[in-house]
Amino acid sequence: MLREVREDDLDVLFEQQREPEAVAMAVFPAREREAFDAHWRRILADEALVAFVIDVDGEVAGNVVSWEQDGRRLVGYWLGREYWGRGLATAALAELVQQLEVRPLHAWVAATNGGSIRVLEKCGFVRVGEHTSDVEEYLYELA
Repeated sequence: MLREVREDDLDVLFEQQREPEAVAMAVFPAREREAFDAHWRRILADEALVAFVIDVDGEVAGNVVSWEQDGRRLVGYWLGREYWGRGLATAALAELVQQLEVRPLHAWVAATNGGSIRVLEKCGFVRVGEHTSDVEEYLYELA
């Protein structure tokens, strides 16, 4: 299900991150193409960052990533709208978590993003904090 990100995956990932319902649910703005490409160039060049495509029958269903930020190892994922409701985000995150040896793992999620909260909880993450600036977010941890 998880494989390395290839250059030819980026067009699909770009379109997926622009899907209005996904952007609203994640409370995370879509990037314009130039910013998106620069972001993914940084991801692919960073050896400390882990990034995979979620591959479903040869199709790019989304991505799952892990990176260091503010002294924490974070995880994140994005799934194309047409793949929602099939357990793919949960399966992809579970596979990533199994590959990562470091603990604890953390994830920030918008308080209103019930789907993503369920994915985290199914993978064993528990809510350990919250933060509010422009958006209320919960911090989840897998010990």
